Amino acid sequence: MEPRVFEAMLHFIYNDSLPEVDDDDDGEVAAMAQHLLVAADSHVDASTAATALTLAEQHHCERLKEACFKFMENPSNLKAVMASDDFLHLTRSCSSLLKKLAKLAA
Repeated sequence: MEPRVFEAMLHFIYNDSLPEVDDDDDGEVAAMAQHLLVAADSHVDASTAATALTLAEQHHCERLKEACFKFMENPSNLKAVMASDDFLHLTRSCSSLLKKLAKLAA
């Protein structure tokens, strides 16, 4: 990811708005939009679910939490997430999620 794209992504995350770009340069606007789309094209898998869920809980990202829980509804996915190094951190830092995680495991 290009540094300017990363900077724009962080700006959006913390300000809920896109940084200003030169509106006169349609190519720059389109290029930035394309790069941000690529940066946002992440998916939940066993190696990212625990960390993503922790961050989603801490930063009130409801849709990301829903995506993580939907991924973990599959018993084999849940088992893989629970075996990950980041799962312990999730359980320690987000005790509010333990009840829902226990329901998934049952």
